Amino acid sequence: MERKRIIQVDEKVPFKLLVPLSIQHLFAMFGATVLVPFVFGINPAVVLFMNGLGTLIFIAVTKGKAPAYLGSSFAFLAPAGLVISEMGYEYALGGFVAVGFLGCILAAVIYRFGSDWINVVLPPAAMGPVVALIGLELAGSAASNAGLLDEKISSGNVIVFLVTLGVAVFGSVIFRGFLSVIPILIAVIAGYVAAIACGIVDFTEVAQAPVFAIPNFQMAKFNMEAIITILPVLLVITSEHIGHQVVTSKIVGRDLLKDPGLHRSLFGDNFSTMVSGLLGSVPTTTYGENIGVMAVTKVYSVRVIGGAAVLSIVCSFVGKLAALIQTIPGPVIGGISFLLYGMIGTSGIRILVDSQVDYGKSKNLIMTSVIFVAGLSGITLKLGNVQLSGMVLASVVGMLMGLTFHLLEKFHLTNDEE
Repeated sequence: MERKRIIQVDEKVPFKLLVPLSIQHLFAMFGATVLVPFVFGINPAVVLFMNGLGTLIFIAVTKGKAPAYLGSSFAFLAPAGLVISEMGYEYALGGFVAVGFLGCILAAVIYRFGSDWINVVLPPAAMGPVVALIGLELAGSAASNAGLLDEKISSGNVIVFLVTLGVAVFGSVIFRGFLSVIPILIAVIAGYVAAIACGIVDFTEVAQAPVFAIPNFQMAKFNMEAIITILPVLLVITSEHIGHQVVTSKIVGRDLLKDPGLHRSLFGDNFSTMVSGLLGSVPTTTYGENIGVMAVTKVYSVRVIGGAAVLSIVCSFVGKLAALIQTIPGPVIGGISFLLYGMIGTSGIRILVDSQVDYGKSKNLIMTSVIFVAGLSGITLKLGNVQLSGMVLASVVGMLMGLTFHLLEKFHLTNDEE
């Protein structure tokens, strides 16, 4: 069978192909990105606007060399929820701005001193499992969205889930030509049609939604206690960002930590979060769902990501369109996520294979083993109001082990030299 053509980061895409590819990315991120504003109790329209604007900012800062879609960050849920309950959402916004600002300063520090330290604190034996955990720890959320973890499982949910996943899986393998680059979009449409047939789609909100609506922008308020409560999240989102950039680098075949550079991508990510807080939206982060879309379709064009960002901005002003997209049921989102999260996990294993990690060395075997268990064990480390668990906890454990083993090697104290 003819190999699927790769559309690289800087390639132009014809308009007839650009539109469906952009819609595909929009659908991939939508389910997760609107969940955060629902939890915070705000209108998702402003989040759609900021996610689109934030993505365009990121593309501009990275000079169009790093394909990434910025969606709503889940890392802020716990500390921001505490601030919202005690002070109100405006003060949480002030915390988002502060985290974004300090993240920009961190990017400047990395620009000054470089990013070579990453290979020391997170060598391939550590980076591989950390990246794999980005997808693996989300596996439960995919099943939850599909309704497969409910106490009583609906047959309709199962049918829609299987239709969506089946079309995505077999479409990625069987489709040819134009269809081979939009299997995710086709799977979403097929799942949506199946959901309508099963009677689990409600169009009431669409009928009540206005044709056009202005997003609900609001101003941030600043309080030192609120800022200190949210500030430790900077460690979490930095670890997450590095992991996303590494896995994206492997997928597109370019070292994005070098070009455009970690300092640029980290600045773009945090600057977007800062602007988001100033406009009344939630913090943003590079999205694993969209990384998974690139892995499946082999379409890495930044122009496609930019097209999805523009569509997100348009949706924020078209009330009925945004409401229609929100009718996409959980089993459809779960079916797509089931595949995309797995692709991210596979990318982590690919790092181990491509780097030819030698598990005859004790340090590599121990490091990978402990990181996997730390990430999948369910252990939670609490630092004030911030909780470290899953991939983030695994990143911290990996960094500590990587640095320790590096020092032991430097002083010739490891038995790998025997």
